[in-house]
Amino acid sequence: MIRFFLLISLLIPAALAKGGHHRGPEPQPQTQPAAKKWPTLSGQPPLVVAHGGFSGLFPESSSFANALAGQLKSTDVVGLSCSLQLTKDGIGICVSDIRLDNATTISMVFPKDAKTYNVNGQEVKGWFAVDYMSDVITKNVTLVQNSLSRPNQFDGMFPVSTIEDVAMGAKPSVFWLNVPYDAFYTEHKVNMADFVEKAMRLMPVHIISSPEIGFLKIMNGKVNKAKTKLIFEALGADAVEPTTKQKYGEIIKDLATIKTYASGILVPKGYIQPVDTNNYLGNPTTLVADAHKLGLEVYASGFANDIPTSYNYTYDPISEYLQFINNPQTCVDGLLTDFSPTASATIACFTNNETGKPKQGKSLIITHNGASGVYPGSTDLAYEQALTDGADIIDCSVQMSKDGVAFCLDSADLTGDTTAVPTFVSRSTTIPEIQKEKGVFSFDLTWSEIQTLKPQMVSPFGQAAGYKRNPAAQNLGKFMTLTDFLEFSKTKGVSGILINIENAAYLASKKGLDIVDSVTKALSNATFDKQQTQQVLIQSDDTSVLSKFQGVQAYKRLLRIPEAIGDAPKPTVDTIKKYADGVVLSRPSLIEVKNGFTKAQTNVLDEMHKANISVYVSVFRNEFVSLAFDFFADPTVELATYVAALEVDGVITEFPGTASRYMRSPCVDLNAPVAIMPAEPGSLLTQVPPTALPPASAPNPPLEVADVVDPPLPPVTKVPTDSPPNTPSAPGPSKSMAVTAKSNLGLGLAAIMALSLLSMGFY
Repeated sequence: MIRFFLLISLLIPAALAKGGHHRGPEPQPQTQPAAKKWPTLSGQPPLVVAHGGFSGLFPESSSFANALAGQLKSTDVVGLSCSLQLTKDGIGICVSDIRLDNATTISMVFPKDAKTYNVNGQEVKGWFAVDYMSDVITKNVTLVQNSLSRPNQFDGMFPVSTIEDVAMGAKPSVFWLNVPYDAFYTEHKVNMADFVEKAMRLMPVHIISSPEIGFLKIMNGKVNKAKTKLIFEALGADAVEPTTKQKYGEIIKDLATIKTYASGILVPKGYIQPVDTNNYLGNPTTLVADAHKLGLEVYASGFANDIPTSYNYTYDPISEYLQFINNPQTCVDGLLTDFSPTASATIACFTNNETGKPKQGKSLIITHNGASGVYPGSTDLAYEQALTDGADIIDCSVQMSKDGVAFCLDSADLTGDTTAVPTFVSRSTTIPEIQKEKGVFSFDLTWSEIQTLKPQMVSPFGQAAGYKRNPAAQNLGKFMTLTDFLEFSKTKGVSGILINIENAAYLASKKGLDIVDSVTKALSNATFDKQQTQQVLIQSDDTSVLSKFQGVQAYKRLLRIPEAIGDAPKPTVDTIKKYADGVVLSRPSLIEVKNGFTKAQTNVLDEMHKANISVYVSVFRNEFVSLAFDFFADPTVELATYVAALEVDGVITEFPGTASRYMRSPCVDLNAPVAIMPAEPGSLLTQVPPTALPPASAPNPPLEVADVVDPPLPPVTKVPTDSPPNTPSAPGPSKSMAVTAKSNLGLGLAAIMALSLLSMGFY
């Protein structure tokens, strides 16, 4: 029986009740697979501290955020942090920003109460806890998500938590109390030190941190150092510390002095592993080593799965966590994160695989234009990287030049993946059978013309969206002909290849190009049709194309169904079986996603598997904007859901390194002592109040027989050589699902302007 991550059972009902501290049975912590000597000061694994609970999903320090952080852990110890603010009557509440309006509904409840105070030398306008009695806040004000990239559907569900709610209600293994504004409260006649001293007598406080040296020196004589650690928090290097009026960047250089009033330091992660102005990693500093020599612990802050970081991490949060916990130079004693499940899983699952020996994964790892998340797609560098990253199958989407050269590129339209626009914008045309937008198409250029172009790194989300991929490799790499690709695959000994064939009917009838014959001959010349050692997958959205490869036993045929479907009736599945051995489906065809949440699992996978049809899922990407909220902005959780829970036969990914690391880890097995737990489709959505959801949308349509079967391929037409290259074509043979309008993601602002000028007659 497949085990799913049951969110509802984890969100204990009592957590919803304000002030209620009833708990269910204590969770049994998962244990690390093997003992390991860590380069931390204690030799123990780094401490994961959930910053305000699981604040990457729920509002910070809400009951759900705290409960979920305590449950979703792969290591024995996960701490909870609370940033302390004090109300007018001296009650401590957990809100990280001194302006309550950044994380609560207070500005809507009391719209006329905004005030301006001097906070550490800065004039700050907002709503402040010190102006309200505690019962006014806890009875009238609710929490909201303070990040626009995170779900807002849980806003208004939870009251503001007191420190008792966190320390005594959630009962974390480690309770971390952060005190960020002692000087401000002192000016307002509120004694923060007295409050914290009393709190320590009533509840366990394991760590107290503050960016204010004066407060730490006062507390140094009040804490039991055997039970409570004092941690100096350094803010930005140019920010000024209120007590000494020195910049934090200067204070942190004198670790010996810090040692006199604190047992450790908390620093933004950039203090340890700098990132340069181009967003690439620089050389790590010696801060960790220097602090450890003096016996100071080092904690790092600023970790969040949904904040773009260095391009070196390829939008994979686990890669960043590994930099800070699996590297002797930069291994910290603990880290504060908004996504504690990912950090905890990194420690338990990905730090003990030291042999580097690959093993067969649960599903095939198939590339999408090579490692196109790292290098320009379909280039020699993208394919080399894919093999380095552990891909099982590398792919070539075959395109044709005007003079009949078959080569690898994602699209027949060159405007996205190449630098075609500046030179060949006058050759642009509109071809409705292929896409709605104008483009510069490969079959209108000779191979020698195409070779004058450079590859181009593109983001599937658009360059203006802020999610660029490895810009240092913007135009690196070389295009590969199909013959080159096949020779590369044989020389490198890859376990398999995937050949994708599109637009065959149009090329034959309108351009006089026989793409099927070109692929058939190239495979035969490379003897792929006569061997058993390397898998050969032939993919197409056209059943007539797949029929051409029916008699070759060495090939496995895959029907690509790009549209999201919700059902696969038996007559349709039986029809697919006549043409294909497997299907390539979009992710929403297996798990429906609505408004950022997974909705439900469809029956498509089961129906295909019943008919012995393999199912491959496309396309997996690391960028958190491509992930449903249920996956915690962590591409590995999404992989676990499709691979470990649904048991698909293969994943098609632009980041094979992320898939390979997961697939080769012990945590891919849901029955292992530690596992990456998949999401249960729809479970998170059940926690959303109905009033926070838009009207229900129609489910994905079923796949009908008429959507599958295509007309026979037309004969190859001889095309006059003097045919104008940019004459719009007439509609070609009709297709069902096989021909889709592909959005031109790579067409940047300059290209759009150039094409506009062309249409206006300026070229």
